[in-house]
Amino acid sequence: MPPKISGIIQALEPSATMAMAAKARELKAAGKTVYDLSVGEPDFTTPAHICQAAVEAMQAGHTHYTVASGIPELKKAVVEQYKAAHGLEYAPAQVVVANGAKHALHNVFTVLLDPGDEVIIPAPYWVSYAELVRLSSGTPVIVETPQENNFKLTPQALRAALTPNTRVLLLCSPSNPTGGMYSREELGALADVALERDLTVMADEIYDRLVYGENVFASFPTVRPGLQERTVVINGVSKTYAMTGWRIGWSLSPQNLAKAMADLQSQETSNPCSVSQYAAVAALTGPQQCVAEMLAEFAKRREFVRKRLAAIPGVSFPEISGAFYAFVNIKQHLGRAYGGTQVDNSTQWCLELLAQKNVATVMGSAFGAEGYARLSFAAGMATLEAALDRIEEFVTKS
Repeated sequence: MPPKISGIIQALEPSATMAMAAKARELKAAGKTVYDLSVGEPDFTTPAHICQAAVEAMQAGHTHYTVASGIPELKKAVVEQYKAAHGLEYAPAQVVVANGAKHALHNVFTVLLDPGDEVIIPAPYWVSYAELVRLSSGTPVIVETPQENNFKLTPQALRAALTPNTRVLLLCSPSNPTGGMYSREELGALADVALERDLTVMADEIYDRLVYGENVFASFPTVRPGLQERTVVINGVSKTYAMTGWRIGWSLSPQNLAKAMADLQSQETSNPCSVSQYAAVAALTGPQQCVAEMLAEFAKRREFVRKRLAAIPGVSFPEISGAFYAFVNIKQHLGRAYGGTQVDNSTQWCLELLAQKNVATVMGSAFGAEGYARLSFAAGMATLEAALDRIEEFVTKS
């Protein structure tokens, strides 16, 4: 008899983005051309000076264990970046470097939550948030937000979701999956509730450098006095520097939480990859022209995607202020047959789009929003052009 799997793991939902990417890879392996808009991963190569820093780190012998919470050089670079960009003062001891921002999130939930503690998560939400809360013995409380408000949580909706067990508010701005972004004023209104009700706020700011047009990013701890003492900021190098595979993220938090996470990580993983940490130092402290160049290319793709989607009958999407996603309302195209196959929900729609048109997207249900599909424009223009042509064919000619 095979070993019994624990109940908490049996209840775990696998990552839908990873699952759709795996299906796309299967089709590619079978020799098909696949137009992959599923994964939130920049298609650029990691900039050369960052790769060179990794080579130099290896040559210098930095291939051994580091301090569990990260090398001093990287902590210093993180602290200096947040001070320069946002005027926030942190001590290096308040930085815990993790194996990616996802690991940093799990660290925070693990040290914060006891069974029964509730985490308020506005929907649509990134696919891993709710599962990470459950893995940490907490209870996710999903609060739906309307497309008409660009899927942003309001103070009224936040207050309505509060219970005596509410411990944490989780915000992601700019947002995965919607591309929406809270203004400083909107964050301030939510901060007033957090301060009043003594909530801890987790601010996922992984897309803080990917902001378009007239939009201005505001780091959550800056919008009201007293927030820094109750906010955990999550960030990393994956999206800004095209370093997803290097697996370096971090948290900035009150010192008691940072110490708890450092102790936890010492038992979990020993330390983040030593070579990747030195590469991350080069990313933060080296030339930033690469960031501007990637952002400019993302901006061009954003404009193309917005115009192209607007020309497709029966779909709509909220304003794309940041990140590199379009969250597309496909409700008018459900409840019908595609090539003889009945499609009634977003999962079926995305699977049939992949099967019939070789376009990989992610179903909105994975983000807590049935009737939508997420398209990533972290892909080249040729892929985007072909994919959107096929999406239009799929909804208009099936």
